[in-house]
Amino acid sequence: MHDPEGVRLQKVLATAGLGSRRACEDLITAGRVTVDGVPVLELGVRVDPAKVAIHVDGMRVQLDTSMVTIALNKPLGVVSTMHDPDGRPSLAEFVKNREERLFHVGRLDAETEGLILLTNDGELANRLAHPSHEVPKTYFAEVEGRVHPSLGKQLQKGIELEDGLVTVDSFRIVDQTAQASLVELVLHEGRNRVVRRIFDEVGFPVTRLVRTQIGPIKLGDLRPGRTRVLGKTELGTLMALVGM
Repeated sequence: MHDPEGVRLQKVLATAGLGSRRACEDLITAGRVTVDGVPVLELGVRVDPAKVAIHVDGMRVQLDTSMVTIALNKPLGVVSTMHDPDGRPSLAEFVKNREERLFHVGRLDAETEGLILLTNDGELANRLAHPSHEVPKTYFAEVEGRVHPSLGKQLQKGIELEDGLVTVDSFRIVDQTAQASLVELVLHEGRNRVVRRIFDEVGFPVTRLVRTQIGPIKLGDLRPGRTRVLGKTELGTLMALVGM
C-alpha cells in the first residue's frame, strides 16, 4: 500500500478532520487504521488519497472534500425528483443554493414525508439503492383501525404482494385509539409504495407515512423542508454499511 510519492497517512487523516497530526499518529500506532483493508501500524506509510480506501475503527474516512451528502425532511406533496415537468414541487427547491449537482437516493411518493438523502457521490448512491446491501429503513405509519399485536409476527413472516413476498424486519405499536393506530416498522425493501401496499393488503390503510431513518442516518428534529449536511461520523458509518 506504500506509495513513495504519496502523502503521509497521518497527514491525510488530519486533513480529513480526524484530529491533530499527533492524534492521528496515535490512531495508527494503536492499530485503528486500515488502508484498503490492511491494518497500518507504522508512521512512515505514504498513500495516494485518491486511490485508497481508509477506515478508522471500521468507519470509512471520506477523503474527497468535493463529495457531499445531505439529509432532507421531504414535506408532504413534494415529488422525489430534481425536476418535475408538470410543475409540482420537487426536491431541487430545497437545495437550489447548493453549487453541487445533487441527485436523490431512492424515492418517497408525494404523499409520504420524511427522510431522503441527496448526494453527488455516485458510488454511494448506487450502493444505497442496490438491494444486495439491504439498507434498513424506518417508518412511522398512521393507519385506520385498531391493529392487533399479532400483526407484527404476520408481517415479519411475510406478506404476499402482486410483485412478490415482502417481509418486515421489526414492528411495534406506538399508540392507538379505537379508530386508528400509530406503528413503527423497519424494512429493507425499496419497492414502490411498499409500506402502503403492505397495510392495504392486511386491511389497515395508511393515512400518514413518515420515513424517520435510513441505515444509521436519523431524521431527528430536522423540520419539514429543511436540510443538513451529514457529519463525518454519520457519513463514514453509512459508507461502511454498504461496503465502501
